Amino acid sequence: MADDGTSDRIMFALCIEASHQRGMGHLFRMLGFSSLLKARGTPFLFLINADPVAEKMLAARHCPFRLVDLGASNGWQGELIRRLGITLWVDDRLDTDAFHAREIKASGIPRVTFDDRGPGAALANVNVAGLAFDAREALGGAKVLRGPRYLVLNPEIARYRRRRTGPGSILVTMGGSDTHGATVRVLEILKSAGRGATVVVGPAFAHEAELQSILTEAFTVKRAVPSLFEEFSRHSLAITGGGVTPFEANASGLPCVVVANEDFEIPVARGLAAMGGAVFAGHYCEIDASLLTRELPVAQMSDAALSHIDLHGAERVLDEIRRLL
Repeated sequence: MADDGTSDRIMFALCIEASHQRGMGHLFRMLGFSSLLKARGTPFLFLINADPVAEKMLAARHCPFRLVDLGASNGWQGELIRRLGITLWVDDRLDTDAFHAREIKASGIPRVTFDDRGPGAALANVNVAGLAFDAREALGGAKVLRGPRYLVLNPEIARYRRRRTGPGSILVTMGGSDTHGATVRVLEILKSAGRGATVVVGPAFAHEAELQSILTEAFTVKRAVPSLFEEFSRHSLAITGGGVTPFEANASGLPCVVVANEDFEIPVARGLAAMGGAVFAGHYCEIDASLLTRELPVAQMSDAALSHIDLHGAERVLDEIRRLL
């Protein structure tokens, strides 16, 4: 990582949780971050719960990983830190608990956590809160990096970054797992309005029967797309969940209609909408159907998206991490 020859003494542990229930966003984010670590020559190891989809993705990308029981209370964190020579710990698991955080702190290495509102956040050296938009919200951590300047987005987006100039085709992508089947609800609304779309379902999608029951020739379903960002480039508007995906879309110049899959995504969606590159259509249980079917000012939204969301967040985060080592 550094230019002083110390990179061979550094080992990052990237501890994540990925499943149909939790979603795949933490994995996707750390895959993007690991790309930067590779480019900087920094060794890393993924620590992840057993999940066949996530394991397959890591293996396909030649990312070293080890399966761990994230909920175990047997001190596995300290044992791995000592045995593997881990020098910095990264948690991307949403909320962490105090026991887990204390185990790492006792080992004497720095810890970085992402979008963490759990009790363990207070014991982190850095809490990277790229999806935090309320300046009044108290977030744990010795240092908090707040707001979209610190979003870790995949550098591949740069290849497909362009301005949209007007209405065109619609892309629907509700996340790697779409835990609650929001894709089906969105397509029902589009179908009722006589609209079509390209639909991308993620690797942990588990609502195939419901999806098949509503499909018409107006919908094209794609699975296991080689690059979601390349798929972005083919469309003028995306309907997405409220996690990192709409920020990735905006970074590529693609305006979004955001549907929150979880309650915590609601302020995130509102924050993104306030920047002008997206509109918020509500929680998946009560979608404002009009926002999915009306003509939106695509060119204006694309300009706002490109001006507010850049691709340097991972570098900013890594610069902060380097100060801990």
